[in-house]
Amino acid sequence: MENLSEVRQLLAASSDEGNPSPEALQELLGRVEHIGVVGLSRFPEKAARRVPSYLAAKGYDVIPINPNAERILGREVYAKLADVPGELDLVIVFRPSAEAGRFVAEAAQRPERPAIWLQEGIRADEEVAAARAEGITAVQDLCAFRVHRALEG
Repeated sequence: MENLSEVRQLLAASSDEGNPSPEALQELLGRVEHIGVVGLSRFPEKAARRVPSYLAAKGYDVIPINPNAERILGREVYAKLADVPGELDLVIVFRPSAEAGRFVAEAAQRPERPAIWLQEGIRADEEVAAARAEGITAVQDLCAFRVHRALEG
């Protein structure tokens, strides 16, 4: 995971100047193992399925969270973030901005305090600011796939 200049470009294109630095994102993706994905799609053509599939192929333990499915990516699906047993290192949110805030707040309430990542085009300014104020790493309006791919060089 080397190419920080490409990550800088991705960050510059994001609408949130408060996102972590390229180095912090590199550290985050280097230590994460268990990723809860809120809104992981049943439909393979959607980014909310392609990005988690990519991350699973890269060795991350991707845990689907979707109240409208039973199995996705061969995994048991949890209806709610609170239903996920065990610890999460990262929660990625694939829900519209109007809905994303409640998932940011739920993730911030988990006892292990996972990092939170809102995909490209998704923002929840108030809840992200509150999470950051609590010392939780929070990313918004940034594609985890593009960042990971850039870091792999």
